[in-house]
Amino acid sequence: MYDFLELSNVTKSYGYNINAVDQLSISLPKGKIIGLLGPNGSGKTTLIKMINGILRPTSGEILLSGEKIGPETKARISYLPDRTYLTPGDNINAVLDYFEDFYEDFSRETAMKMLEDLRIDPRAKMKTLSKGNKEKVQLILVMSRRAELYVLDEPIAGVDPAARDYILRTILNNYHQDASILISTHLISDIEQILDEVLFMRQGKLILYSSAAAIREQQGKSVDAYFREVFAC
Repeated sequence: MYDFLELSNVTKSYGYNINAVDQLSISLPKGKIIGLLGPNGSGKTTLIKMINGILRPTSGEILLSGEKIGPETKARISYLPDRTYLTPGDNINAVLDYFEDFYEDFSRETAMKMLEDLRIDPRAKMKTLSKGNKEKVQLILVMSRRAELYVLDEPIAGVDPAARDYILRTILNNYHQDASILISTHLISDIEQILDEVLFMRQGKLILYSSAAAIREQQGKSVDAYFREVFAC
C-alpha cells in the first residue's frame, strides 16, 4: 500500500552549492487540497515541475501511487503552469479539440459549461483574450479533466477579485474526492478557505507540513497571518 504522492530526499541542483530543492521528503494523501507556500525563490515552481516530469531530480525519487514520475504518470496529472502556454492564433474550440484528442479523461461538456458561466466565447482566438481570461481558459482546461492529481501554479494571480470566488468554486466542484490538488500561490488570504493542508518552503527546504485547521487552532491565527510571521524579514 503506497501513499498517494511520495517524495524521498528530492534534490534539484543548479550548479555548485545551489539547490533549488534540497533533500525534501514528504508523503501526501489522497482527497486533500494542499497549499504549497513560500516566498519567491523558495523552490516551489521547481518542485512542481519535477512532480510533473518537466524537470528531473538531481537526486532522490518521486512516486505517484508507487509509480516513478514519467510518461505514464503525466496522463494522471493535470497541470496548470504559471505562464500562458496556449498558441495565440488558436481559437478556444481548437484548443478543446486538442485536449479532447490528447486526454482520455477530458470532458468537453464540463469545459463548455464553465466557458458559458464565465461568458467566454469558445470561438474567440486566444490572442484576443485579456490576460485574465487566458488564465481562466487554462484553468478550465485543467479542471475539465478527471485526473488523480491537479497541480496548480498561481491559479488566481492574473484574475480580478470578482472572478476569484468563481475560480475557487470551480476548483472545489470539479475534482473528485479520490484526487488531490496541490496549489502554489502568493494570495494565501484569498485561497486559504479551501485548503485542507499546507506546506511551507524556504530556500528549497520543507519547514512546515500541517493541516490548516491545526494552524488556526494552535497558533490562534489564519494561515496567511502565520505565514507572514514565519517568513517575516
